[in-house]
Amino acid sequence: MFKAIRIDKAEKGTTAALTQFDEAELMEGDVTVAVEYSDLNYKDGLAVTGKAPVVRRFPMIAGIDFAGTVEQSSHPAWKAGDKVVCTGWGMGETHLGSYAEKARVKGDWLVRLPEGMSPRDAMAIGTAGFTAMLAVMALEKHGLTPGDGPIVVTGAAGGVGSVATAVLSKLGHHVIASTGRMSEADYLKGLGAVEVIDRAELSGPAKPLAKERWAGGIDSVGSTTLANLLSMTKYRGAIAACGLAAGMDLPSSVAPFILRGVCLLGIDSVMCPIELRRAAWSRLSSDLDHGKLAEITHEIGLGEVIAAGAKILAGQVRGRIVVKIL
Repeated sequence: MFKAIRIDKAEKGTTAALTQFDEAELMEGDVTVAVEYSDLNYKDGLAVTGKAPVVRRFPMIAGIDFAGTVEQSSHPAWKAGDKVVCTGWGMGETHLGSYAEKARVKGDWLVRLPEGMSPRDAMAIGTAGFTAMLAVMALEKHGLTPGDGPIVVTGAAGGVGSVATAVLSKLGHHVIASTGRMSEADYLKGLGAVEVIDRAELSGPAKPLAKERWAGGIDSVGSTTLANLLSMTKYRGAIAACGLAAGMDLPSSVAPFILRGVCLLGIDSVMCPIELRRAAWSRLSSDLDHGKLAEITHEIGLGEVIAAGAKILAGQVRGRIVVKIL
């Protein structure tokens, strides 16, 4: 038996509780890992509060990310004692997740912990930081460089936005940080943002085309915010979309795409191919200032996750939360 946050189906919605879980109930997989750290992402907040139907099997162990040490392995790439990271792949949704002292997964899902990075650091990055790096890499693949103009980051005080701001700044970009919490302006400038704007500037109905303001952007908000970003993107610019904090709709038009050649780049971190995962984690080990990572991170215990899940949905979490498991 081991400690885990278990989600069960209830008469109305779901229930979540820290309880004991039987190792015999772990799902199939060829690697068993002693989980040392996890983290808290927006999707985790949805799962533990039951605010959205994220969980699709019951009982479920919540948590979409972990870092830890291999205990047992029948996979040729892994042996006991290896330090590994795992994010996405349906953990906490369709596969038992990471808010537990043990996890059993497919070895093909795992990435080796980068040299010089601790399990805690890896979870300070987690899915949020991993997604941010995938978005940065997508903008680079599109051809955007610091000389092309500013990059806007929405939801900038959140997990994805904080890491994106720090990475883009280190790479030499002029970062415009958009936030609904202008009280966080000093925090965002400390991460490297040159300008901080109120999200209200991007929350009204979007025009088909508006004044060109940025060469690209990373958006974790969606809905009207994303529509406004697109309408304000410069000729042949691009927006990397990776979130839906404001909604799944996109009240936009084809105008930015056919009149300015703007590209909308979709970022999926859950089923991302393993080679791209390895490349992103390698970049995170070199292109993210780990001093800044420490500044945007705070730690909680497993018993504090459910309450913290409600806070992240309410927009009350700055930066990243790591969850100490062992």
